[in-house]
Amino acid sequence: MNDVYEDARDRMQKALESLERDYKRLRTGRASVALVDGIRVEYYGTSTPLNQLATLTIPEPRTIMIQPWDTTIVGEVEKAILKSELGLTPMNDGKIIRINVPPLTEERRRDLVKIIKKMAEEAKVAVRNIRRDANEMIKDLKKEKEISEDDQFRAQDEIQKITDTFIGNIDAAYNNKETEVLEI
Repeated sequence: MNDVYEDARDRMQKALESLERDYKRLRTGRASVALVDGIRVEYYGTSTPLNQLATLTIPEPRTIMIQPWDTTIVGEVEKAILKSELGLTPMNDGKIIRINVPPLTEERRRDLVKIIKKMAEEAKVAVRNIRRDANEMIKDLKKEKEISEDDQFRAQDEIQKITDTFIGNIDAAYNNKETEVLEI
């Protein structure tokens, strides 16, 4: 049964980490290198992640600076940023690309809160599906008479406690991100 608990904990932790990664990619009013993490640049015929081609820094709270190691790909990096769905406009001086992250409008903030809530709900659904799978494993152990009925109920209670902990963590992550987005 400990294996079932560990498996459930590991999978729920991955769901939480995935949510936090998605939250980092969301554009709030503040600059973050995580905003450009998903951008891939065509480099010698290969789609390469931007962070493997350039130094990414945040010189000011609303500016991302990208300094490609190979200055011949500045144009490609710029195209990749424009093609991305970030809605950011890069400016380049031939060697360095700067991206100014504009402050969010009130309407955009409300839209972002809806997106953040939807992501949190999807993470909760994933955690609940993991709970269901763990409970199925416990029922199978009971059917095969490897555990008693009392052990089955105790195990299901433990799985529920683990689930409640992770749901609480997801709610906390949501509340933190919501506060960050609504902060002016």
